[in-house]
Amino acid sequence: MGYTENEVLEFINDNDVKFIKLMFCDLFGVLKTVSIMPEEISRALDCGISFDATGIPGFTNSVESDLFLKPDVNTMTILPWRPQRGRVLRFYANVYYPDGTPCVGGTRQLLMRTEKKLTDLGYSCRVGTECEFYLFENDENGFPTRIPHDNATYCDAAPLDKGENVRREICLTLEQMKIRPETSHHESGPGQHEIDFRHAPILEAADNLSTFKNVVKIIAVKNGLFASFMPKPLDGSELANGITAAGSGLHINLSLHKTGEKTLALDSWESQAFIAGILTHIREITAFLNPYTNSYSRFGKCEAPRFISWSHQNRSQLIRIPAAKDEYIRFELRSPDPSCSQYLALALILEAGIDGIANKMKLQPEINKNLYDEDIDTSELDVLPETLGEALNVAEKSEFIASVLPKELISLYIESKRSNPIGAFEVL
Repeated sequence: MGYTENEVLEFINDNDVKFIKLMFCDLFGVLKTVSIMPEEISRALDCGISFDATGIPGFTNSVESDLFLKPDVNTMTILPWRPQRGRVLRFYANVYYPDGTPCVGGTRQLLMRTEKKLTDLGYSCRVGTECEFYLFENDENGFPTRIPHDNATYCDAAPLDKGENVRREICLTLEQMKIRPETSHHESGPGQHEIDFRHAPILEAADNLSTFKNVVKIIAVKNGLFASFMPKPLDGSELANGITAAGSGLHINLSLHKTGEKTLALDSWESQAFIAGILTHIREITAFLNPYTNSYSRFGKCEAPRFISWSHQNRSQLIRIPAAKDEYIRFELRSPDPSCSQYLALALILEAGIDGIANKMKLQPEINKNLYDEDIDTSELDVLPETLGEALNVAEKSEFIASVLPKELISLYIESKRSNPIGAFEVL
C-alpha cells in the first residue's frame, strides 16, 4: 500500500526534511537525480517535475527534450549518510512524456509492466541478488587507480581483508534504509568483495540493487577508495603476486510462486518451464545482461559460465540450483554482470520465463559435469555470445526481443552500444 500525499507531507515535517532527491536510471542503469525543495513535493506527486533529457542517453532527442519525473511514494527513504539535521529524502521516480504516457527509455516502468504480466498469469517471482565489486586505491589527487585495496583472497579475514570495515559500513547503511543484506565476504580477486541480499519482489529487488551500487560507491569515497562494478576491471587473469584477478558477476536468484501460495518446487512444470524459457532466450538477451566489451572477458573463467546448461549446485553451469529448503528454494542465473541495467535485465529475464510458461517449454537434461575441465566434451552444448558485437547482432535479429521491448528502445540501445561498447572505468 502506498503512502497518501498527506502521509508524505507528514513524514517530511516529522523528519526535518529540507531536501528531496528524485532518482532514476537511464537506459543503461546509470543513476541520475533531480533535487527539489520540500515545498515542491505536492507538484511532483501531482504532475511531475520536468527536466531536460537531451543530455541523458537513451531517453529522447533535442526535438523532444522535456520529460517529467513522478516519485514512487513506496520508495521514500532518508539518506543516512547525509546530515541528520535538515535531512535528505529520496524517492525513485518514473519518467513520463508531457502527455503523461510512460517514456520509452523508462526501464523501471518496463519492469513494472512485465511484473504485472506475470501477476495476471497467476504467478509472482522473488529475486535475491549476489553482487561482486572491487575496491581500488585513489591517487594523491583523489582519482581512481587500478591498484587493488588489498591482496586478500576468497573469504580471507582481517588484516588480510582490508575491506572488512567498508563492507560493514555498507551493510549497516543499507539496513538503515530497510534493505536487508544477508551475507558479505571478501571475494577471490584482490580488493574484490561480495554482498548478498535477501529475496524480495522483483521491482523492490531492482530498486534495492540500484541503491546498493550507489551506497557502495559513496561509502568507498568516504573511506578514500574507489568502487568499481566493471565486470573485468583488471586486465590480466593472474597478477604479479599470483592472485587471480577474477571478474565480477551479478548472480540473480529467482523463485516462482503461485499467487497466495508457497514457493513452487523446482520439479513443478511451471518452474521447469520458466527455467527452460530463460535457457531458450539467453543468447538473445545477453547483450542486455552483459552490456560492455569488458563483460565478455569473464565468460568461461573463474566460475563465470560459457555454456548454456543447468545443474544442481554445479558452479560451472549457466543456471544452478543451490541446496536450499522452504522459502530459500531458488535457481541461480550466473551470467549477468553488475554493469547491466538492473531494470532492463530483470524485465528480460522475467519475459523469457513467462514465455517458457506460456509455451510449456520442456527443460533440457541436467549437465552435471565440470565444464571448466578441458577434457569434457562440450561440442553439443550451445554457448553464450563470445563478444558484445555478436550479442548485439543476435539481439537485433531476435523475434523474442522485438515482441517484448519497444522498437525505439531496441534501436536506442543497440545503436548506443555499437558506438560506445567499452564503458569507462571511472563510471563503472
